[in-house]
Amino acid sequence: MMDNTVINSSLRTVEWKDNKVVMIDQTKLPNQLVFVTYDDYNQVADAIRTLVVRGAPAIGVSGAFGLALASLQSKATTKDQLISDLEKARKILYETRPTAVNLKWGLDKIMKIANSGDTVEQIKQLVINESKKMADEDIQINKTMGKNGSVLFDNNDTIMTHCNAGALATVAYGTALGVIRATRESGKNIKVIATETRPIQQGSRLTAFELKHDGFDVSLIPDTAVGYSMANGLVNKVVVGADRIVRTGHVFNKIGTYQVATMAKQHGIPFYVAAPLSTFDMTSDAKDVIIEMRKGTEVTGIGDKKTAPDDINVINPAFDMTPPELISGIITEKGVAKPPYEESIKKLFEAN
Repeated sequence: MMDNTVINSSLRTVEWKDNKVVMIDQTKLPNQLVFVTYDDYNQVADAIRTLVVRGAPAIGVSGAFGLALASLQSKATTKDQLISDLEKARKILYETRPTAVNLKWGLDKIMKIANSGDTVEQIKQLVINESKKMADEDIQINKTMGKNGSVLFDNNDTIMTHCNAGALATVAYGTALGVIRATRESGKNIKVIATETRPIQQGSRLTAFELKHDGFDVSLIPDTAVGYSMANGLVNKVVVGADRIVRTGHVFNKIGTYQVATMAKQHGIPFYVAAPLSTFDMTSDAKDVIIEMRKGTEVTGIGDKKTAPDDINVINPAFDMTPPELISGIITEKGVAKPPYEESIKKLFEAN
């Protein structure tokens, strides 16, 4: 099915329609803009696992929608049976992408609201309403975050970004690209440099696609040209998203982010992270965060084309950690945290 919902000329990644979940299949981009429709939470779990939907905020809302489907699928006649069915679905959905903290946040929020209901019908309604509200709030949060971040960027800046923290990583609008959109909306003229982001090319397939779709001046570079671009004065600022930020300001994001941050530091270029408060993990220490390893075939080929010898050992971490000393500021919907992060992050949560 095709759907032409346009929000600020950006794409709606995931939405609830007629008691089904509709998503853009991001594995098909940029060649085709395909919408897929799911009525079973197991399909949503598969979609998260196979990166049909990706990006921390979008995964959080997709998890919530998955539980909404699970509530509709349940044949339960009592509250206890329904909660038990939802608990089973929660476990399956959670195990799809454990590093992204928004997934746990989305699932926990829905389970809490489910437990507050009394009857089976009431719980189903509560769960559906809450998940739809979370999707709408995601857009508002991103717009506020974008405004907060836009003041950090100047007219005629060229901004580098890594991976895809755009509309396609959220419900719509985006985190890092939301900041870039808001900077343009504030009347500033900007250019963007996107890294291709091996091994799954979220930069070239997704970021370049959506920025071009929205009329930005965007150039694509191989990941290996970050140092060249910075050394030759082609970049003024960097902004990236995050999959998890711990209370000390250590940022877990798409593999390669640490290299971009280290290069930015070397060249005196401000490096910003944009993420909603739902991406912060205030209980774990950086050393306890488990980095998800992905399958080797992502590295031994590009698409269906083989680019490496058979049976080669592959190390394919999905994320890396950028330490706080490399980060100039963390942009959230409640304001911009600046070093020392432990203090400034705590303040944002207290204000919340």
